[in-house]
Amino acid sequence: MLTLVLIATVGAWIGFANPIFHFPAAVLAFPLGLTWIALRATSGRKAFQYGWLAGTLAVTGCYYWMVIPIQTYGGLPWFLALPCPVLLAAFISLYFALFSLGMYHAGRQIDGVPLCLTAGFAWATMEMLIGTLFSGFPWTTLSSAFASWPFAIQGASILGAYGLSGVFVSLAVALLLLSTYRSVLWFALCLTICLTGFGLHRTVFFDVGVADFPISLIQGNVDQGKKWSPEYQETTVKKYARLTRDAVQQSAPVLAIWPETAMPFYLQNMTPLRAQVETLTREVDVALITGSPAYRVTDMKTNTYELHNRAWLMDTTGRTTQFYDKEHLVPFGEYMPFEEWMPFEKLVQAAGNFRPGKENHPLKVNGISLGMLICYEAIFPELAQKQVERGASILVNISNDAWFGDTSAPQQHLNLAIMRAVEQGRWLARSTNTGISAFIDPVGRIAAKGTQFQPESVTLNVAPLTAKTFYHQNVGSINIFIYIMTIAAFGFIGYIAIREKGNRK
Repeated sequence: MLTLVLIATVGAWIGFANPIFHFPAAVLAFPLGLTWIALRATSGRKAFQYGWLAGTLAVTGCYYWMVIPIQTYGGLPWFLALPCPVLLAAFISLYFALFSLGMYHAGRQIDGVPLCLTAGFAWATMEMLIGTLFSGFPWTTLSSAFASWPFAIQGASILGAYGLSGVFVSLAVALLLLSTYRSVLWFALCLTICLTGFGLHRTVFFDVGVADFPISLIQGNVDQGKKWSPEYQETTVKKYARLTRDAVQQSAPVLAIWPETAMPFYLQNMTPLRAQVETLTREVDVALITGSPAYRVTDMKTNTYELHNRAWLMDTTGRTTQFYDKEHLVPFGEYMPFEEWMPFEKLVQAAGNFRPGKENHPLKVNGISLGMLICYEAIFPELAQKQVERGASILVNISNDAWFGDTSAPQQHLNLAIMRAVEQGRWLARSTNTGISAFIDPVGRIAAKGTQFQPESVTLNVAPLTAKTFYHQNVGSINIFIYIMTIAAFGFIGYIAIREKGNRK
């Protein structure tokens, strides 16, 4: 059993993005190993235990980077920070343990292609639950491991990232059963041909639009440890202003995009720092999107207010009449659940807890609707879905991945953002503080990207698109279908097991 745990673990470590050696197809060993554990287990308890162990080891290897923000910016000593990714992985892996348990029971009642399909539906359901329950954290979405192979992820335009993960899991289980069932061979070949054929066709023939909207991504590479210091604020503004002026002189963009909290002060206040940003937009005649903390007074009498993580749109006259407030906040980073019992402060260095935004709409520049996603909002399919549904023709993701240092996290984050571009069939412009800033086309190809940990700009002409993917138009039906098929499959398996038990009596 420990060998099977190792297979699943190493598959996840190599399959998901990492700085040592990344081979996307290796991620198939993760669900393959979990299913193999289930089929070899002598009891449901053993399947659950070893599935949980494999999941914990696998996910810990993907989440190790959490130690850096927790220790460096959260103020925890290393001996308290070090267990944090393990604890989160142990919780997330309860889902993988349940998957192994489910496959243990399924493997005793069905086999061949039905078992492969059951595994696929179960996995897709599991990922949807991981992305929804307890705030949701779908960071290890299986299909995102293939983001560096655009042809492999085009199925997300039909099934979404979660549904595509289910297809990959069905393929992985088919590979496991190849030597036992002849029908599984044809099933695996069919899946491989369909995934590859559709992927190659879409990447070659998809109309990415007329690229006539020039955007500059400004990557400031500002030291995370200094940016919130009052004495460093003016230096930060001047750095972004210089990079923006250089980009305008070289490429003449219509819009410049600065990262999440690029401005570490309240941009809504009429201060000398805001005046510098206003002067910049007037002088270069370019609209600007920038991140900044913001506040809204809720009661003038008691001076009660709430804070937001905001993306401001400043037009070429210096006005900030449009904004987007982050809707899905980071637990323990932007707000503190159970704050009174926590031994540390939240990781974002700004006073108080943020509140989620409501009723956000795309920001409009020259008639073009820009769907905003702040930081890890890009890992949630429903947020990109909402922005496109409200008219976004280009997606924009601003983030501050400086928290993660030189780890796997920035590439993993980028890969998840790529899935949003494919699901929605939209160009996605991604501006980050330290990288990876990039332009992603509607089929998930990196059209241009910056260099990590370098102050620079990246400019590209992108195309506003209005056509909607099959996934966008049918997402509700797709999700319901996956849930129903999973419930039906395990309901049928349970029915057979109960009937057989009755017959033995």
